[in-house]
Amino acid sequence: MTSGDVFDTQTESLAVPKVNLMTMFRLGLFQMGLSMMSILTLGVLNRVMIQEIAIPATLVSLVLALPAFVSPTRILFGQISDAKPMLGYHRTAYVWIGAGIFAIAAFLAVQVMWQLNTVNIADTWIWTTQTIGWTGVLGLVFAVYGLAICVSGTTFAALLVDISEEDNRSQVVGIVWSMLMVGIIVGAIISSSLLKQLTAGAAIETLQAAINRLFMIVPGIVFVLAIVATIGVEKKYSRFSKRSIPGNREDSITLAKAWSILTASPQTGIFFTFLLVMTISLFMQDPILEPYAGEVFKMPLAESTRLNIFYGTGILIAYGVTGFLIVPRLGKRRTIKLGCILVALSALLLGLSGFSANPNFLKFGLVIFGLSTGFLTTAAVSLMLDLTVAEAAGTFIGAWGLAQSISRGIAVVIGGAVLDLGRNLLPNNLVLAYGSVFSLEAVGMLVSIWFLSRVNVTEFQTNTKQALASVLESDLD
Repeated sequence: MTSGDVFDTQTESLAVPKVNLMTMFRLGLFQMGLSMMSILTLGVLNRVMIQEIAIPATLVSLVLALPAFVSPTRILFGQISDAKPMLGYHRTAYVWIGAGIFAIAAFLAVQVMWQLNTVNIADTWIWTTQTIGWTGVLGLVFAVYGLAICVSGTTFAALLVDISEEDNRSQVVGIVWSMLMVGIIVGAIISSSLLKQLTAGAAIETLQAAINRLFMIVPGIVFVLAIVATIGVEKKYSRFSKRSIPGNREDSITLAKAWSILTASPQTGIFFTFLLVMTISLFMQDPILEPYAGEVFKMPLAESTRLNIFYGTGILIAYGVTGFLIVPRLGKRRTIKLGCILVALSALLLGLSGFSANPNFLKFGLVIFGLSTGFLTTAAVSLMLDLTVAEAAGTFIGAWGLAQSISRGIAVVIGGAVLDLGRNLLPNNLVLAYGSVFSLEAVGMLVSIWFLSRVNVTEFQTNTKQALASVLESDLD
C-alpha cells in the first residue's frame, strides 16, 4: 500500500461520516411506513373481501399478489437509480416519488373494491361483465401500487448499501427492519382503533365509511414518514460515488452490463432460489390469517386486525437481538437454518391452535411465529447484502427484491388457492382447511434449508469481481 492510498482512505473516512444510531432509527421510519401499508392490504382488505364481501379467496389472493408480480421491474428501477440521479440524488427522489404514488393508489383500490361489491348483487360471487370489468380495474390499480412499491423499496434498500459498511451492516439491517415491525404494531393499533366501532354483521355503508377513513389517514402518514426518514441521509452518508473510480462508475454500467455481472456466478441463481422458496414458505398465511381468525375463532374485524400486534411484537423482539447478539455468535448461515426450523414448528402450532378455537392460543402462536420470522429474516437480509456488488448495488438489490416480491406474490396466491381447495375437499372442517396452508408452509421451510446449504459467498464474490473487472476493461478498450 502506498502512502497515497493511506491518505485517500483517511480522506474518504473523514469526508463520509459513519451512519449513527439515530439516523439508523430515522431510516427505519420508511420501513415502518411500508409495514403500515401492508396491514391495510393484507390485514384489512383481505378480510373484508374474503369474509364481508364474499369474494373467492383465490381471486382475492391473485389481486393482492399483483404488486409482487410486477417486481421484475425492481432490477430496472435499481439500475436506473444507479445510472441516472434525479434531483442530484441516486436514491432519495425515487423513494419519495414511489411513496407518493403508492399512497394514492391504495386509496383508489378501496374505491374500486366498493364498486365491485355494488355490481355483484348476488349473495355469492357471480361472474358478469361488470364484475369482470371492475376486477380488471382493481387489478390495474394494485399493479400501479406494486410498481410504486418497487421504485421506493428498491432504491431505499440500495441506499442502505450505500451508507453502510461490512462491520455495521447487520446493525443497520437489525434496526431498520425492527422499525418494520414497529410499523406492523402501530399500523394494527391505528387500524383497529379506526375500525373498533364495527361489529359483526355491520351494514356495508358503515363498513365503507370506516374503511375509507382508514385509507385516507394511514397512507398520508406513510408518505410523510418516507420524507422524514430519508431527507438529508444520502447527501451526508452515501459512499456510492466513493466506491468506484470516476471513469468506470455506475453511470457507465448499463443494464446489459449490470445483467452480465448479476449472472456471472451460479451462486446468484442458487441464492435467488433460496430466497424464493424461503419467502413463499414464510408468507403463505398472509391472505388467510384474518379470515382464519374470523371464521374459526369468531373474531370481529378490529380484533383480527390486532393479531398483527402479536406477530409484530415477536418479530420486533427477534430483530432487536438477532443483528447484535445472534448473528455475530452463530453466523448468518446457521442463524438462517435455525430460523427455518423454528418457522416450520411455529406454523404447525398456528394450525393446531384452530382445534382449540381459543383466541389466546392463536395469539401465543403468532408471537412464536413472529420470533422465528425475525431470526430468519434478519440473518437472510444480512447475507443478501453480502451478496451485492457496490458498483451495481441497485441492480443486485433489485434482483434480491425481485426474488422476495415474486415469491411473496406466489405465496399469497398459494395460500388463497390451498384454502379454497381445502374448503371444497373438507366443507365441514374449516380447521383442517386452514391447517393445510400452515402445514405446507412448514414443509417449504425444510426445503429452503437444502438450498441454503449450497450457497457459497466466497465463490459469489470471486466470480462477480472477475465479471466486474471484465466489464470495466471492455469500457477501456
